[in-house]
Amino acid sequence: MQSRIGRDAMPDTSGLPARRAALKLLDAVLRRGETLENAEAAATRGVGAPADRALARAIAGEVLRWLIDLDALIDSATRNNLPDDAKPRTVLRMMLAQWLRFDTPPHAVVATGLPLLAGGPRRLAHGVFSALHKRGVALPAAPTLPPAVTARWGERGEAIAADLAEPPPLDLTLRDPGATGEWADKLPGVSLAPGHVRLPRGSSVAELPGYGEGAWWVQDFAASLPARLLGPGEGRRALDLCAAPGGKALQLASAGWQVTAVDKSDKRLDRLRDNLKRTRLDAKIWIADALTWEPAEPFDAILLDAPCTATGTCRRHPDVLHRIGPRQIAEMAALQARLLEHAQRWLKPGGVLVYAVCSLEREEGEDQAAHVYLAPLPITAAELPAGLQPTSEGWLRTDPGMLAQAGGLDGFFVARWRAP
Repeated sequence: MQSRIGRDAMPDTSGLPARRAALKLLDAVLRRGETLENAEAAATRGVGAPADRALARAIAGEVLRWLIDLDALIDSATRNNLPDDAKPRTVLRMMLAQWLRFDTPPHAVVATGLPLLAGGPRRLAHGVFSALHKRGVALPAAPTLPPAVTARWGERGEAIAADLAEPPPLDLTLRDPGATGEWADKLPGVSLAPGHVRLPRGSSVAELPGYGEGAWWVQDFAASLPARLLGPGEGRRALDLCAAPGGKALQLASAGWQVTAVDKSDKRLDRLRDNLKRTRLDAKIWIADALTWEPAEPFDAILLDAPCTATGTCRRHPDVLHRIGPRQIAEMAALQARLLEHAQRWLKPGGVLVYAVCSLEREEGEDQAAHVYLAPLPITAAELPAGLQPTSEGWLRTDPGMLAQAGGLDGFFVARWRAP
């Protein structure tokens, strides 16, 4: 490994727009508490090439995934620790992530990193990076979770962290579960359950076989489990509450349910509209706040995939590790309780309610389920894919440390009840 990096021998810096965009993304998440997804449009404005926008997202994502460990390396090479929100620290995080995670040549890291500190402490950043490069430092096998996250997740944290080292694979849900073997061969990929195919990450979605004909849609494997627990629709009516972006509505429609999809975000429902058209499935869409909307008649089944902190999606959205805390968890738990109260009133006698959140927080999962007054309809092992088991209460809890050999899955909590 080269032990000295010359500041004067810098190559072409055509990659600067992507790095500037990554710096803006990190500032939006770490200083303003925005999500990576919401910050992306503003941060990448003016970055014309799709590859550069993708690189900006990738750099920011890896910094957030390995933030604690990158900071430990930086602190080991400075006499006085840089403030957490100091620009030189963030630029050094980006430089180290590119070198240690993307194998970017050190001279290219320097050439595209130091210009971000124009008018600032470039000499400091160059010295720290050079010292770490000379030492041949490395990241641990798995990211270190922030202390507050470790405290919340307890003993599950170690297994979850082990599955955060790499971004997740690509999961597809099939319109026709009966064709699972056929599509696993065509794509090609592996299947963890009927109606599912998993592909390596980096697959170009729109170029895959079956996209144009609407044979499948993108949906994390764990996110497909709640709708599966409602079974075949056989023409009965189902309500998908807080439906956007719509993967579960597509599942219910493909399983023979007459679907009503309700969400207050017209923009986020656009993906459902596009996928309904592409897959030639049907659902009635309502743009409405679930807390004020009232149905004309009750439903045979209700799927409430409630708004949540989404900490279970930390594999693909590592920003949740750093911007979610007690305040956000409490706010979401209060909203979920209100939504559950409303949903229970809209079931026909004998109707089934499934509640789900892509959160790893007990306040949003187990604590919510404990206060539902309907009769429990326990989830059974026979209904779940191999490797997953219900809890003793008959609920389902997944986390990114499960099914690790098969590529893992998002963290979800799911519970089910039947109306009297």
